[in-house]
Amino acid sequence: MRRPDAPADPVADDVLAHLRAYPDYPSPGVLFQDLSPVLARPGLLARVADAVVVRFGGAFDTVLAIEARGFVLGAAVAQATGTSLVLARKPGKLPGQVHRVRYSLEYGEAALELQRGAFGPGARVLLVDDVLATGGTLAAAGELVALEHGRTVGYAVVVAISALGGARRLAPLDSFALVTVPPQAAA
Repeated sequence: MRRPDAPADPVADDVLAHLRAYPDYPSPGVLFQDLSPVLARPGLLARVADAVVVRFGGAFDTVLAIEARGFVLGAAVAQATGTSLVLARKPGKLPGQVHRVRYSLEYGEAALELQRGAFGPGARVLLVDDVLATGGTLAAAGELVALEHGRTVGYAVVVAISALGGARRLAPLDSFALVTVPPQAAA
């Protein structure tokens, strides 16, 4: 949802036109934001990735994409910038030695893992996911970056859900959301 005084953004408008919301999924009280129709729209993913690149420019040399829907945008951003792509996954999905961070979601508990040695010390890492709600997932991914001695430079998502405090939790780093929706947005 764009503020009335904000300039027109055709990419954000296109995302909003195709975003679908599902109430009480995956559990009661959660309004799930489905990006599948956005991804199905030819060319829109590249335009979303370009918006992220414009926002963060050359500030990063590594993209950390979060399972599973963050993989799609993360891969597009890494491809557009010629940077490394690293994956943060659910437990048990990565071979070898891993770092693990547990965290809380708005609808439960979860954990993320990152392979040890995924990037070198001092890597400048942009964290990418599909939706920012409470910020728990992205904060956990930031902890994984720190465990690898990298530096998180910012967070990029397609959709932020207002009033859930995600951007505040991630401050002072830059949190970029192409669109923001209210917690009870209708599809």
